[in-house]
Amino acid sequence: MTIETRDGSRSTRVRATGLAAVRGLALALVTLPGAVLGFTLAVVSIALVPIGVGLVTTPWVLTGVRAFADWRRVLAAEWAGVRIPSAYRPAPESANPWTRTFGMLRDPATWRDLRWLPVDMTAGFVTALLPAVLVLYPLEGLAIAAGLWRPFSELDGGYWYGFVHVTDQASALLAGALGVALLALASLAPRVLTLHFRLTRTVLGAGQGELAERVRVLTETRRDAVDTSAAELRRIERDLHDGAQARLVAMGMDLGTIEVLLDKDPAQARRLLAQARQSSVDALAELRDLVRGIHPPVLAERGLGDAVRALALRMPIPTEVSVDLPGRAEAPVESAAYFAVSEALTNAVKHANADRIWIDLHHVREGAGMLRITVTDNGRGGAAIAAGSGLAGVERRLGTFDGVLAVSSPAGGPTMVTMEIPCA
Repeated sequence: MTIETRDGSRSTRVRATGLAAVRGLALALVTLPGAVLGFTLAVVSIALVPIGVGLVTTPWVLTGVRAFADWRRVLAAEWAGVRIPSAYRPAPESANPWTRTFGMLRDPATWRDLRWLPVDMTAGFVTALLPAVLVLYPLEGLAIAAGLWRPFSELDGGYWYGFVHVTDQASALLAGALGVALLALASLAPRVLTLHFRLTRTVLGAGQGELAERVRVLTETRRDAVDTSAAELRRIERDLHDGAQARLVAMGMDLGTIEVLLDKDPAQARRLLAQARQSSVDALAELRDLVRGIHPPVLAERGLGDAVRALALRMPIPTEVSVDLPGRAEAPVESAAYFAVSEALTNAVKHANADRIWIDLHHVREGAGMLRITVTDNGRGGAAIAAGSGLAGVERRLGTFDGVLAVSSPAGGPTMVTMEIPCA
């Protein structure tokens, strides 16, 4: 049993070594041209920004660089278990090329990508190719010992394998012995491939300063969330006290009067009974509205997509909804997204003077995943995230989940509100 275990372990190591060599070779073949092309296009495009050409090309080039970097993040996690978090700010959705270009250039993650590309085309290329070299070069020595040196013996200066000058079968056997010795290093191939991805994480990962800033922002948004929750609880208490509770108290008083009047004045008792019945209907309606404001039943039962569709049906202006969600998010995320959409729709109806609204919900699978929502209206524009505004409240709500809000609303419209929440 011990021998079988050792054989199985040895077989596993051999497979891991061969797999690391194949992956490293494939990665090296993609790394060099991909990094060179991405870096060259990015530098040229940014250099052309002052003359206007770069304003159009830079967002496309940087989006491609981000996709290349995200692809490497996926490989690092799947092939080596190395997690490289993605910390991009959402790209501005504005049709204005100036806004899009400088919005992406102000993102620290953009410059981190551009610093990573030269490293990837040099040290990254070497560390990606080395696992294949550690496996294939010893095999070359064994092939020479097997007699494959003869076709190369006619080369000027002969054929060299390492420090062995191969001129005959004896020297070929010496090259084979060297290959066997080097074969011991082949087991390092998986570790070298992991080293490649750790190097990628060192350059591509977020720095301490950026992580500290993210912690500060998250701390502030958590504090805002606590304050918002406390205010929401006070609002619910006030609504219950002034609404349903007052109606129920009045209904109780009416029922007491009805008991007294049943024998003395049946007609008046019937009128009060009808009034009490209407009070119960009104109290029930207010309680339903209050519960719907806390957590809509359709959201709990049917999910975010159907809840937003139901919300759109209640809008006084035509509202189109497009949903592409492969599953359901966690309940707090769905709730935050629902009320954020509700607030954006309320703003569009109250202030935008729009006659049509479009809502798009879809899940972005790159990186750790992102729920992206856009609410667009054809109104007069001019919306802004100002202190005390509804959009500022949405921004605080999303910030609780490390989400972001972007608003593009030029004068004359249209207005596009984009919301993103990290979401698996």
